[in-house]
Amino acid sequence: MLKVYLDNSATTQLDSRVLKKMEPYLTEKYGNASSIHFMGQENSLTLIKTKEEIGKILNCDHDGVVFTAGATEANNMIIKGVARANKEKGCHVLISSIEHSSVLKPAEQLKKEGFDVELIPVNSDGLVEINQIKKMVRPETILISIMTVNNEIGTIQPIEKIGAFSRKNKILFHTDAVQSIPYLNIDIRKWNVDFLSLSAHKFNGPKGVGLAYINRKSNIDPLIAGGGQEYGLRGGTYNIPGIVGMSEALKLAYEERDEYIKNVSELTEYLWKRIQNEIDDVHLNGSAGNRTPNNLNIMFGRIEGEAILMDLSTKGICVSTGSACSSDTLKVSDTLKAIGLDKNNLNSNIRFTLGRFNTKKEIDYTVDCLKETVKRLRSFTPIK
Repeated sequence: MLKVYLDNSATTQLDSRVLKKMEPYLTEKYGNASSIHFMGQENSLTLIKTKEEIGKILNCDHDGVVFTAGATEANNMIIKGVARANKEKGCHVLISSIEHSSVLKPAEQLKKEGFDVELIPVNSDGLVEINQIKKMVRPETILISIMTVNNEIGTIQPIEKIGAFSRKNKILFHTDAVQSIPYLNIDIRKWNVDFLSLSAHKFNGPKGVGLAYINRKSNIDPLIAGGGQEYGLRGGTYNIPGIVGMSEALKLAYEERDEYIKNVSELTEYLWKRIQNEIDDVHLNGSAGNRTPNNLNIMFGRIEGEAILMDLSTKGICVSTGSACSSDTLKVSDTLKAIGLDKNNLNSNIRFTLGRFNTKKEIDYTVDCLKETVKRLRSFTPIK
């Protein structure tokens, strides 16, 4: 049985070169970067160098880079911290209806505090339309949050246009860019982004580390107080091995971007063509063209997605039905509802997300197993 991992939007395999870069900071260079002795100061210099490297890649001021435990923390910090710090200017917050739960849940908390949070609808392709934002903005709007790439259907949002509109109207703008590396060239200055979130494990880096880009001219309350790290915005001992690993993974992702995108695009296209040609009653969710080249979210008519997932898992194939962060809840996807998928098909979807280490052999094995799975499961349903 072949082992095939096609859930790269949930997490990715750690690149061996990244691990090698991290190892000295796990065993030899273990000093606390906040300590004033020589081991601590060596790691403090490493911290500054790493921020400078990341700042060049993202085209932002390096002192705006704030290290976190991941994008969930970064999103919570930004959504709640910005709203609370700017409450005297207004209480209106706009977020898209297809955001990750780490944006939606903090927004729900803000509602309980008296903030007026509105969800921006998307069209059938899963795209936020700038004209819709213009209709919903009010004088008291203080923050707009739109994810760069949707984690479930891979839709790419018009971030640069939204950023330009937000800057012109003096509204703070945040984007969760977790799924965008290396598919998009992130340019914080060009995008007019005030806040941005990333997680290293989405681009072959280590788990448990990420970053929040913070426009230092903006007001934001800290989420984790104490210790004084990160200009007082995020207390806690620095995860130097993780930070070094994230920087290395980010560099490799963009250095090898062209070849990677070519390979993953060819494999994804091959996978979709085989599924279309060999399995009936399938439908691609989201925009066919305006999406990242590694993402296929497919509706399989007359079958439960969970049943497909579990059957494929017994064959050594890892896929998902949507966001890994909500996989335990078995609730209907807000994203698929938002794009208007028929209610009878809301639980009939599988997300295939490819990555750096996938091969054509794995894709062929997956489709062969998928055909057997679909045929067997459909034989049990009375729906024709």
